[in-house]
Amino acid sequence: MHTNRIERTKVGEKAAFRDLCLDSEGFPKRRLCMEQSVWQPLENLTCHRGSESNMQLNHLINQIKAGQHTQIAELRRELTRWRGQLSLIDVFNIGNMFAHLQEQLQREATLGPELVGICLEVMASSAKVLRRSAKLNATNILLSKFEDYMDTLAPKMVPNEKCSSNKTMEANKGNVSEVENVSFNHHGVHSLISGNLSVFFVNPQCDNITGIAIYSEGSSDLYKSSSGFWYRFLRWNESLEELRQETNLETATFMPQKLWSALQVKGANYVVFKVYSHDNLFVETTEQRSRRPHSKVLSISLPGLEALTLPEVLPFLLRNENLRQPDARAISLGSGCGYWNYKTWLSDGVTTNNKWNVLHDPLIVCYAHHLTQFSFLLGASYSQKNDLLSSESLHFKILDYITIIGCFLSLIGLLGIFVMASIFRKFRESASTKVLLHLCAALTLQMLLFIILNIDEWTRNLRNLNGCLFLGALLHYSVLVVFFWMLIIAFLQYQRYVTVLGAQRPQRYILISSLVAWILPFLAILALVLVSPSLYKAHDNGSLVTICYPSGKYLLYSVILPIVVITFANGWMVGCIIYSIHGTASLNAKRQRIFQELKLFVLLFFLLGLTWIFGICNYMQFGITFSYLFCLTATLQGFVLFVYFCLINKTNRKLWLTLIAGSSKYSQNGNRAVDSMESSFVKNISHI
Repeated sequence: MHTNRIERTKVGEKAAFRDLCLDSEGFPKRRLCMEQSVWQPLENLTCHRGSESNMQLNHLINQIKAGQHTQIAELRRELTRWRGQLSLIDVFNIGNMFAHLQEQLQREATLGPELVGICLEVMASSAKVLRRSAKLNATNILLSKFEDYMDTLAPKMVPNEKCSSNKTMEANKGNVSEVENVSFNHHGVHSLISGNLSVFFVNPQCDNITGIAIYSEGSSDLYKSSSGFWYRFLRWNESLEELRQETNLETATFMPQKLWSALQVKGANYVVFKVYSHDNLFVETTEQRSRRPHSKVLSISLPGLEALTLPEVLPFLLRNENLRQPDARAISLGSGCGYWNYKTWLSDGVTTNNKWNVLHDPLIVCYAHHLTQFSFLLGASYSQKNDLLSSESLHFKILDYITIIGCFLSLIGLLGIFVMASIFRKFRESASTKVLLHLCAALTLQMLLFIILNIDEWTRNLRNLNGCLFLGALLHYSVLVVFFWMLIIAFLQYQRYVTVLGAQRPQRYILISSLVAWILPFLAILALVLVSPSLYKAHDNGSLVTICYPSGKYLLYSVILPIVVITFANGWMVGCIIYSIHGTASLNAKRQRIFQELKLFVLLFFLLGLTWIFGICNYMQFGITFSYLFCLTATLQGFVLFVYFCLINKTNRKLWLTLIAGSSKYSQNGNRAVDSMESSFVKNISHI
């Protein structure tokens, strides 16, 4: 127990807690500063601390805010460790960290490579996380403060005293992998270069350099980066037409001599260029977009000068990515160069050359009347994915309740089957019942885990690596065991009714089936745990809730692929069984048995896991409807088995009536029912 404090903030703004205090959706709890020293009252405040990575990153960021800038390198290493798994609170905290650094009077040039590296890790986050964090304005704060901080470093990176006739290049990769820290003293240029984000600080007084050009392929007159692209510097007397004719050019810009001379009069001394390989940090929150970037994003700024209208137009060129990866939705209307206003992409103050042929031009030539971030925008109607399953949505909460209720009903049904097996000897000694009980045992384990995973308070302390390893591996194992048993049952019934009608089971088939269904998945999961236990570490799904489960190709090959193969194999065998039974009956019998066959199909549909077809459709993002169908059917599997075998089945129902009534009449009938149950029940249960 300790005191949690609110960060300082301005009047009229909201501040977050110093130690993580999150709501159930993963958003930070914040408090409004109403006036000086007067905060918004707090009522019924419940704090969640987030995952292990959330807390560790938050601790490092607090240290950096307190002035311990040496921890920035440690933060960079931690972000690399959690690459691709950042949550919205991490993006929010990193943006606030940049804001604090920008407010501090002393700017440290040595931090440049580290800060570029931090931005690289944020750019590697999932689009879903970045879009959710944008609701806190986190991406805009991060982008704006990063650009501002880089601009303030220009006088330290390329001061006048570094201009010299020395033609050597000084390179230093520093402590940050993936970020080259390169000085070109004779050109008056200092570069921080990586594959997804590069920053070029330029002092035109050294060598009349006022621009940069990026190429996809190299030549003898270009500099090569370790990230796989080439570049060169442009002087103020470049020819725009010659530049446009160059092959492999990706993006380029330069300030002509007349423009630079006019800007010098206004106080310009340095130019800073930033090149973003994609638009992940430029997040629009609207569900419908009229245009989207189809080129690199080029940022141009003049440190020390406020936003101004340029006295002369500034030319820049962008590679048209639509020619490499055509978008069938693209139309020329609205296509052209535009700029980011920290809300959306606009085009006022930006002119696109050859506008009517813009979709077919490999290089788009544009002219700007002001400075900011620019990109080539493709005009069309783009619907951003509306994540109906985000934890903030009503659908997510409804599906949670459906899952929990369905699992509880299944557990009650499975308990009923176990009770029946413990009471009636004939029932539990049946070979078919033994197979059924194995499946019920596996289903019980799976349903218990589903309930635990959907009650977040129960798993909050399991988010460390060991807890996730145990929970994730156990859930993975339970799913595979259930599907193995369903495949075995389907094969046995296919063999009975389709291949050889009335064929005898092989000796010890239950023992063999048990070894296959319980041991093989265990060995597979054990191998995964031994080879890479980190596969089961918590993965952020866009909210506070974390999932301890394999991801990426491991999810595809060790979970999705077995489920798909077994589900469709079972579906094929069910079809063959129904067809075989229906085909052996006479015409009149077929008409009479349609209802019975429909009941049989419903039983097989649930018992053999064909409900997971809806789960496969949901995984393939066919729509929210399949999410509801999957949660409504898959979680009720145990309950449906109980209803069918313990309530609907006439013979088994008499067993219960005999037990309850205890009369001699029922006892006599019950004994006869027990004697005949083997053939009657096996006939029914064999359909599983």
